[in-house]
Amino acid sequence: MQLLEILDYAGVAVFAATGALAASRKQLDIIGYLFLASVTGIGGGTMRDVILGATPVFWVVNPAYLVVCAAVGLLVFFTAHRLESRYRMLVWLDAIGLSAYCVMGAAKGLAATGSPIVALVTGMLTATFGGILRDLLAGEPSVLLRPEIYVTAALVGAGAFVLATLAGLPVAIASSLGVVAAFAVRGGALRYGWTLPTGKSGPGRDPDEIM
Repeated sequence: MQLLEILDYAGVAVFAATGALAASRKQLDIIGYLFLASVTGIGGGTMRDVILGATPVFWVVNPAYLVVCAAVGLLVFFTAHRLESRYRMLVWLDAIGLSAYCVMGAAKGLAATGSPIVALVTGMLTATFGGILRDLLAGEPSVLLRPEIYVTAALVGAGAFVLATLAGLPVAIASSLGVVAAFAVRGGALRYGWTLPTGKSGPGRDPDEIM
């Protein structure tokens, strides 16, 4: 199994775990676990493949990805209650999944189009879309609305992989650089509260005030 394929399965499995943990926090039944695990695990990759026109999408071509999501969902269903802080585990697993999946998404975008810009976009979307869907469906505060750096970490990881690849470095080294770069930024944001500058405009008015 090649390194990029390992990253693909790892990204799916880790994101599936975060979806199942979200189900645990909402005290859903086992079907809820399986649903959120699957949607979170394959969501980013599905968006990537649709954008690139790679249809049928990856989990239709290879249903083993769905088996991975289901297995992870069941594992979390039987073990999540033992965790001291499910949300802390969720955000750190999300950081790991983001780090693996931004590289995988960038690699597929670069291979399909040859465009570094497209590779950055597909890397970012692959790494973040599943988490966005998870939070939306689970009624959790969206990762996009958290103050710490999130999308930027995916862009940094994808960018590091693309630059290393264009420089002629082996896939293993380029992938490792991308994963480490993304996790360093996202992990640092979680640990130290790193943020980007925010807009200085005033808060939006209530719609009733405008009408």
